[in-house]
Formats: sequence, C-alpha cells, structure tokens
Amino acid sequence: MSSDSDKTHLIHQLRIDRSDREESGTGRRKWWLPAGIAAFVIAAAAILLLTRNSAIEVSEATAVAASASAAPAAILQATGYVTAEREATVSSQIQGQLTQVYVQEGEHVHRGDILARLDDSTQRAALQQADAQVAASEAQLRQVQVQLAQARRDLARDQALIGQHLVSEQALETVQTQAAALAAQELSQRRAVAVARAGQRAARVQEDYTVVRAPFEGVVVDKAAQMGETISPFFGGGGFTQTGIATIVDMTSREVDVDVNEAYIHRVSPGQPATAVLDAYPDWNIPAHVIAIVPTADKSKATVKVRIAFEKLDPKILPDMGVRVSFLQEKSDPSGGTAAALPAGTVWVPASAVVQRDGRTVVFVVQGERAHAAAVTAGTSQGDMRAVQGIASGTAVVQAPPARLSDGERVAVKSDHG
Repeated sequence: MSSDSDKTHLIHQLRIDRSDREESGTGRRKWWLPAGIAAFVIAAAAILLLTRNSAIEVSEATAVAASASAAPAAILQATGYVTAEREATVSSQIQGQLTQVYVQEGEHVHRGDILARLDDSTQRAALQQADAQVAASEAQLRQVQVQLAQARRDLARDQALIGQHLVSEQALETVQTQAAALAAQELSQRRAVAVARAGQRAARVQEDYTVVRAPFEGVVVDKAAQMGETISPFFGGGGFTQTGIATIVDMTSREVDVDVNEAYIHRVSPGQPATAVLDAYPDWNIPAHVIAIVPTADKSKATVKVRIAFEKLDPKILPDMGVRVSFLQEKSDPSGGTAAALPAGTVWVPASAVVQRDGRTVVFVVQGERAHAAAVTAGTSQGDMRAVQGIASGTAVVQAPPARLSDGERVAVKSDHG
C-alpha cells in the first residue's frame, strides 16, 4: 500500500498545472500580439507610401483650337503613309573605296557635315601634278616677260639712233620683229598659265569629291555602306560596288500622302482641314490640312494622290508609318445654313477627357509629371471630340482619367498613346 501511494504521489508531481500552462501561454500572447500589430502597421504604412509615390499611367491628347465656325464633321476618309518631301540617298560623285564612314543610323546631321571619305591618293597625286604644271607655266611666263622687256628697250634705243643714222633700217626691223614675236609668245604663255590653273582647279574639285557631305539637315535613316567598300555614283549591275552611303530624311518635311478614290475627289480641296490618325497611335488625333491635290490620276487604282500637312510635327511621327486621314468640313444645320459659331477660345479635346470632380466639369492638364484639374465649360460634341473653354490650344490633357486620379497626382504618360 505504501508503494502504491508513493506512485500516486509521484504521478501528481509530474502533472503540469493547467493554471501554469495558461499563464505561460498568456505571457507569450501578450508578447506576440503587440509585435504583430506593429509589423502590420509598418507594412500598411509602407504600402500606402509606395502607392502614394507611384505614378498613375494615363493616355495623353492635345487640345486643338476650334474653328470660328462650327464643329468639324468628317466627310471622307482615306489611308496612306507618312512621307518626307526631302529625302536623299547620298553617294559620292566619283568611284572610290571608302576609308572612313562617320555616321550611324538615327544620327542627326547638318548641311555640310562630312558623312564619309574615299581613298584620295590618286586625286592628291593629280593635284600635285597640276600644281607643278601651274608653277612651270608661270616660270616660263616670267622668262618670256623678261625677254620681251629687253626687246622693247632695244627697240626704243634703236628707234632713237635711227634718226642719227647710227643704226641701219634692217637692224631696226630685226629688233621690231623680235619684240613682236616675244609679245605674241607672252600672250600664248599667259593662256598656257590659265589652262594650267584650270587644270589645278579641276584637280582640287576631284580631290573634294573624295569627301562626301550632307546635302541638307536631317536624320540618317539608313546606312548602306561600310568602310572598305567601293562606292560608285553609277549602278554597276552587281558585284560589291555600292551606289549609296546613307539615306538622309529632312524631318521637318514630313507629310502624308493618301490615295483618294477619284469618285470622291470633288470633296477635297487645298487648305481643307483634316485629322490624321497613325496606325501606331490609334487614340491620337493629329490636326492637319490639305496641301495640294496632285493633278494626275492612277488609272490602275482609280485614285488621285493628295498631300496632307501636319499642323504640328511630333518626333513620334516617323516616315513610312501607316495613317488614316479624315477630311473635315463645317457642320451645316438642316436648313442648309451653317451651325452656330463657337465662342472664341474654344478648343477640341477628346470627349473622354471631360469628367466630373466634386460637382465641377474638369479636364486634367498634364504639367511635367503631375496632372492638375482645370475647370472648363463643356460645349457641343462631334464624334469622339468635345468643345470646351477654359484651356488653351496645344494643352496636353489626360484621356479618360481614372476615377482615382486627383488634382496634383503624379502621372506617367503611356508611350503607345502619343
């Protein structure tokens, strides 16, 4: 019995008191709970800070001045491509091997900048020979001039002595003949000097042809030749001879060429307003106008070429980009007259740019990296455009501002929306 009681006593000693366990667990909870709350608060603050400092991606559009008459309406559409009125593939004027090429694709060059150099050893030798010929001709001319001067002095002296019968008539005639011959020889030698100098100039021109320069200011869009290749101004029909070094485009001459069906060409006139939309930037409406209608038709396509100018050039407009052009006219009312004139200072913006904030009609103006809410007075709509007052023409505005966009918010303009 005593042994059983001892065992029972030992078992009771080995048991963990529930109250002690609860107190221990409570102690741990008391320590972990404040730490967890602090970590949550820090993480939430970090997320809020990052969110506040991050920029909201937006699409940008440009406010366009409205005409003094009515909202424009598209009466015709045509497709075409961006072209450059001034574009040239630059080559050398003589055949030769390239020793240096100084430009790369995408590089901006000015008129007269050196694009490349050809091997000029032959031209330099020819110029040195021409220089020597000029020097020799001038030396011969000086020699003849000295002889002529002496012959004229002899003639003057004999003419003075002939009256005193100290010189015979035959001697006088001999001196006269010699002076006349030397005068003719001097004239001939002067012409020889002129010929030598002309050859010298020609040799310098040939040497200058070994330096290829930019014919106008522009951007290099294609580099066709490399150092060591042979360049020729004439197409050789094969082999390793290049006919061009680089292609330069005058980016200030960018325009649009579209083909208009000849059945609708009567709707187009020079100076007519238009809107161009690039295939690469479908949400970007670019103001434009008709430059000219090319006075010839393509009988295979039954179209007429029309040249379109951009109102304002942008670096994103690149040659050979596809473009859709909408030709515009003034909107007329049902009675055949012109609709009511728009107030002065009215501009066109995408209709999606006009939103309501705090009971106000606003557009968000992009200034640097911030978007600021500008109160506007909204007017008539035409297609996807809306007339507003309160901002200037050319102002950059946000298209379809997100609901979370607020005044002064940081924004990042999407590159695919101009």
